[in-house]
Amino acid sequence: MSSNNDLKQSATADLTPKAQITFHGKTYNLPRQPTVVVCIDGFDPSYLEQGIADGLLPTLRGFMEHGFHATADAAMPTFTNPNNVSIITGVPTAVHGIAGNYFLDRATGDEVMVVDDSLLRGSTILAEMAAGPGGVRVAAVTAKDKLRRILGHGLAEGDGSICWSSQCASEEILAWLGKEGDDGAVAAPPSQYSAELSLLVLDAGVKILEERRGDLLYLTLSDWVQHKHAPGSPVANEFMSAIDARLGRMVDLGAVVAVTGDHGMNDKCDEGGRPNILFVQDELENKFGPGCARVICPITDPFVKHHGALGSFVRVHVSEARGADIKDMVKFCKGFAEVDMILPKEEAARVFEMPEDREGDFVIVSNKNAVVGSKATEHDLSSLEGHRLRSHGGLSEQKVPLLMSKPAQSSEDIATKRWRNFDIFDLILNYGQ
Repeated sequence: MSSNNDLKQSATADLTPKAQITFHGKTYNLPRQPTVVVCIDGFDPSYLEQGIADGLLPTLRGFMEHGFHATADAAMPTFTNPNNVSIITGVPTAVHGIAGNYFLDRATGDEVMVVDDSLLRGSTILAEMAAGPGGVRVAAVTAKDKLRRILGHGLAEGDGSICWSSQCASEEILAWLGKEGDDGAVAAPPSQYSAELSLLVLDAGVKILEERRGDLLYLTLSDWVQHKHAPGSPVANEFMSAIDARLGRMVDLGAVVAVTGDHGMNDKCDEGGRPNILFVQDELENKFGPGCARVICPITDPFVKHHGALGSFVRVHVSEARGADIKDMVKFCKGFAEVDMILPKEEAARVFEMPEDREGDFVIVSNKNAVVGSKATEHDLSSLEGHRLRSHGGLSEQKVPLLMSKPAQSSEDIATKRWRNFDIFDLILNYGQ
């Protein structure tokens, strides 16, 4: 895996017009010009719509008017890990195997946080490009270090790849980006709970393009702002405007740029600002007895302060002793107003294209304005610090924008195509070169 601090330069790739790779049954053209894919974490369409209406996003407005724009579906569940991995593999989670930020290992009974590539099945578009014909120089820069360890899967030392996170950026990287304090000393990495964590990723993308260090860039951000600040709020406006300016700079540097999100975002509170929460394990244990089931919240990751590990999707693992009660548990949970959908294991895997061997006995998806959790004692809401709870994970957060700086060149009727966010490399490499 490429080092988190790798800034090495390599020779320019031999990007011949017809050079291609084939991966997961799909053919991808090699980039013929600097090519940038950006995942704006929590990029609900409302941020784009509001920013355009307020005149804050001239670059993205230009993409919509003169390039390509569609509304795409994210992979389910609509969380960070599943969708980033789907984006860099071009396939749903059933293929690559990572269907959450957190899961129950059925073999050991342990609850596991996904913070590296050990669960990833197969390779990635990034790794195949780096190892394939022409020697494409890949740069993968992420806000969250947990993703850096996944994005770097298959990227080798010495192949010219760059792979690091702004969360754990070294002094060398920060100095390279000119991040110095008033006293001339190199600044520390941004707080993981800040807009700057994401903007540093985009600044790195600009710098890589300026210095011609990469041919294919994947830049993925953090959703700290979107969890705490609704579209049109001052902080959200400032953040989206800053993103837009950096995207514009990338285009000015000669890059073709495509942008999508890993999931949307919705307000999860009542009119009085109180979070609408269904604590599923508490309810099940009150009805069926202690220890009857374990409820896993796949949103759980090292960044929980802004959402309290509460999202719109949970997996319910029923104890072996209560296996006969699964149908009754499903029927019971359907009675709660917060619930949008409940599916048993096999159907959930099929409908949502998830790996069946890593599923719970059934899954629960909440409605647009509610979240589902495990037990009240396992969720710390004090960290919301007076902000309304905003979160994601369900079908109501599946829609995300998909944009490109150039029109899509194709003989197909792409206007009627069902676009997925993980089609973005297909879009930019096969329709945008």
